[in-house]
Amino acid sequence: MPMPTQDSVMAALTTVIEPDLQIDLVSAGLVRSCTVTGDTVAIVLAPTTPASPHKAAIEAAVRAAAQAEGASETTFAWRNDAPKGNEKTPHIGCLLGVGAGKGGVGKSTVATNLATALAQAGARVGLLDADIYGPSLPIMMGLRGAQPAVNAERKIIPAVAHGIKVVSIGFMVQEDMAVAWRGPMVGRAVTQLIEDVAWGELDYLIVDLPPGTGDIILSLCQAVPLDGAVVVSTPQDVAFADVLRAVRMFSMLKVEVVGLVENMSYFRCPDNGKDYAIFGPSNSERHCNAHKLAFLGALPIELQVSPSADAGLPIVIAEPKSDLAQRYRALAGSLASRLVQMRAAATRKAEVGKGFFTVDEYVPPQA
Repeated sequence: MPMPTQDSVMAALTTVIEPDLQIDLVSAGLVRSCTVTGDTVAIVLAPTTPASPHKAAIEAAVRAAAQAEGASETTFAWRNDAPKGNEKTPHIGCLLGVGAGKGGVGKSTVATNLATALAQAGARVGLLDADIYGPSLPIMMGLRGAQPAVNAERKIIPAVAHGIKVVSIGFMVQEDMAVAWRGPMVGRAVTQLIEDVAWGELDYLIVDLPPGTGDIILSLCQAVPLDGAVVVSTPQDVAFADVLRAVRMFSMLKVEVVGLVENMSYFRCPDNGKDYAIFGPSNSERHCNAHKLAFLGALPIELQVSPSADAGLPIVIAEPKSDLAQRYRALAGSLASRLVQMRAAATRKAEVGKGFFTVDEYVPPQA
C-alpha cells in the first residue's frame, strides 16, 4: 500500500460528508490542517458548532478515509472558530429564545437544562432571564443573592454557574420585591441585559422568555433579532392552542421557530415501570405535523426536577444518568444540528454557489 500524502488524504476527505451541511469537509472548509509524517496523519477539524452531535461519526469516517490512503494512525484535534453573530451581537454565535404560549409548562426548566447540556457538549453558553416579572433563574442556577459587578466599560459582568454565564433582573432586585414596571421600561431593561453585558464570546445565548406574547418579546425581537425560538408546551390540546399563538407571533417578528418541546408528557412510576399520562394522551406530535412545526421531543415528569431546581442544580447535573438527563442531551444535540441547518439554508439563499467557509490552511497543488 502506498504511503499517504497530504494531497491524497485531502482528496480522500472530499468523500466525507458533514451531516448537517450535506457537503464534504474540504468544500465546507472544516479541515483546518492536514499533516502527514510517514504513515501518521494529524488532522485539525472545525466543527460546524462546538455542540455538534456528529463529532464521533465524523472522526470515524475521517479515520477510515485516511486509512484507505495508507495511514496507520490518525490523530484528531477540534478547533472551535470564533462565533459569527449579527451586527448588534457579533460575539454571540446564536441567540435562541425559549418561549411558551402560557405559564406553568416548565419553560425555565427546559431553558436551564438545555443551556447546561449545550455547555457540557463543549459550547460557550450564556443564559439570559428575560422574564422580568417572574425571574426564576437565580434560584434554579444556584445563584441566589448573586450581585454581578460592573467592569471599566460600565458593562455588567455575568455571574457564572455550571460553566454558564447568567444574567437576570433577579440579581438587581430583592427576591420578594415586585417589578411593577410598564411596558416601555421592561422593553428597555431587556435590551440592556443583552447589549450592556460583557458576555464575551458565546456560541449560544439562551434567552428564557416570559410566557405569552407581550411587550418583552416584541421589544427584544425588534432590538436584538433572535436566530431562532423553541416553544414549550404540555400535552393538552388547550396548551397547543396557546403554542400556535406564540408561533404566529414569532412569525410576525420574522423569528424562525426551530420546533416544539413537549414537557411533562408522562410519569414513569418507579414502582412498576409503567408510564402514566397525567395530563391525558398527547396529541402534540400530530398537531405539529398538521401545522408543519417540528416536534423536538417529549420530556417525562421526573420527581427530582423540582427539588434539584430549588437546590440550584439542573437535572442534567443532579441526575446525569437519568432518562430525563439523556433526553435533554439528545435535545441539545438535535437543536445544535437544526440551527446549523437553518443557517446553512439561509447562506445558500444569500450566496448561491459560494462556499460556507474559507479554507485557511490548505493550498491545493498547482496544475
